Amino acid sequence: MALPAGEAIRVLIAAPEDQWHDRKSGRAQARDLAVPLVALANAEGGYLTVGVHNGRVDGVSAERANEVRQAALDFTEPPVRMRVTEIVAPDGQMVLVLRVESDDNVHVTGKGECYLRVGDESRRLTFAQQKELEYDLGASSFDTHPVAAGLADLDQAACAGYQELLGALSVESALRARDLLTKDGRVTVAAWLLFAPRPGMLFPSAHVRVLKYADRERGTGSRMTLLADHDTRFDGPLGRQIAQTIDLVADWVPKLRRLSEDSVFRDAPIIPRKAWEEGVINAIVHRSYSMQGDHVRVEIFPNRIEISNPGRFPGLADLRAPMAIPRFARNPRVARVLADMGVTRELGEGIRRMFEHMRAVGLADPIYQQSSMGVTLTLLDEPMPAGVREGLSTNARSVLRALQEVGRPLGTAQVAELAKVSRPTAARMLKSLRERRLVVWTGSAPNDPGATWSLR
Repeated sequence: MALPAGEAIRVLIAAPEDQWHDRKSGRAQARDLAVPLVALANAEGGYLTVGVHNGRVDGVSAERANEVRQAALDFTEPPVRMRVTEIVAPDGQMVLVLRVESDDNVHVTGKGECYLRVGDESRRLTFAQQKELEYDLGASSFDTHPVAAGLADLDQAACAGYQELLGALSVESALRARDLLTKDGRVTVAAWLLFAPRPGMLFPSAHVRVLKYADRERGTGSRMTLLADHDTRFDGPLGRQIAQTIDLVADWVPKLRRLSEDSVFRDAPIIPRKAWEEGVINAIVHRSYSMQGDHVRVEIFPNRIEISNPGRFPGLADLRAPMAIPRFARNPRVARVLADMGVTRELGEGIRRMFEHMRAVGLADPIYQQSSMGVTLTLLDEPMPAGVREGLSTNARSVLRALQEVGRPLGTAQVAELAKVSRPTAARMLKSLRERRLVVWTGSAPNDPGATWSLR
């Protein structure tokens, strides 16, 4: 917002719509802004740009500007808190940027509808999901609490790097832009976890422990199977913890020589890297840092990887359907900064991606178990159940892999091109995979040219 008007407009046009940013045309009715305002406020807050459409400025008229400024007051309950910045484009058109703040309230539109920002979508919640959100919002505010430390106690090089990444005028303005400082300038829990040289100085359990075992069971006492020199802890800033953990697990995970798709024997990890990476990142980013006495553990066995973290799933999560668990950022400011750094991607997609990565190589689905204190994810080196895996040809696997690598819906022709098969073959494989409930078809009619396929 401190950039010259012309440059600010270019940034707003180029910035992708994501978890924290949405755009609306200057012609949008004020009541239509209620949906993105509510969705952002119920998630982690963010920005709504009004006056940009299809990659160009279409402006907000002077008559409509006041309606936009009052949209939250007139069409959301309780009123969403927001601040408005007016930017005048070089051609004289007005763009309004609404900075939406999150709080402990669940907001609804004037129609009583509740929405939540998930990735680049504003998703309408069911009544049950709305109740879960009310339950969870109290747990998501811990990372805003102040700690007994000041800016001088943070890693100055890391803070300067983040300032440069955001293009902020100072370290303080960079941290304030992500609500990492309180209004009176105190360092928050999130800032400490992200930029302290050793977060464990204030939060002794804020570390990751990686262990590798020689057998499928841990054993006890004299029969313990933990390998010598294979018990390591990482306790630096969270971004560094994630990077160091991923590097070590990549080195320690068991590997087998297997025949690849190009008929060459290669060493491959027993669990796909992208699957366990998602598990590691989710555990560190979304664990409960308010719970002391336990830490994140990554345990590597000859036949599986187990990843455990303190903190239960939100609300009434049904572990029988993990991909239906509502998206929930227990530490939203931590998640936002790590997304800025490129460590994480959009929220709400990690569990789905893990399932996709495991299924793409024919392995069993991830298993979640929940105790009174936390969650354990198990990734097994076991094939899909026979009823699912039976008859899955090389071409079918290629089609699955194409959908998994792209990570978004594709048309049949696009699938064929990426899987390096003919279009008729791709169509047959997709139909077969749909019957096995591994892929989903989305279209308005059987012959819809715009129909797409995606992983279930």
